[in-house]
Amino acid sequence: MVTKLDPAARAAALAGLAAWRDVPGRDAIARSFRFADFNAAFGFMTRVALMAERMDHHPEWSNVYDRVEITLSTHDAGGVSARDVTLARFIDSLV
Repeated sequence: MVTKLDPAARAAALAGLAAWRDVPGRDAIARSFRFADFNAAFGFMTRVALMAERMDHHPEWSNVYDRVEITLSTHDAGGVSARDVTLARFIDSLV
């Protein structure tokens, strides 16, 4: 079973994910992305979706034209876990 990161591990992980931020009122992290157009945003989402499916770890997200908002939290663990950190690092590698 996946477990939630303890406060020290979470702080260390977020230090390496500079563009990600804490979500107020939740044990989650989020990041906003802006692309050249809808095609670029959708292509990015497709690449993230393929990895998320392989990981069996799916983000909360929304897309409006050239913008993508992503929130990561491991619901089974009740907060941010190593899975979220791994997926966030993969997402960062795409941009």
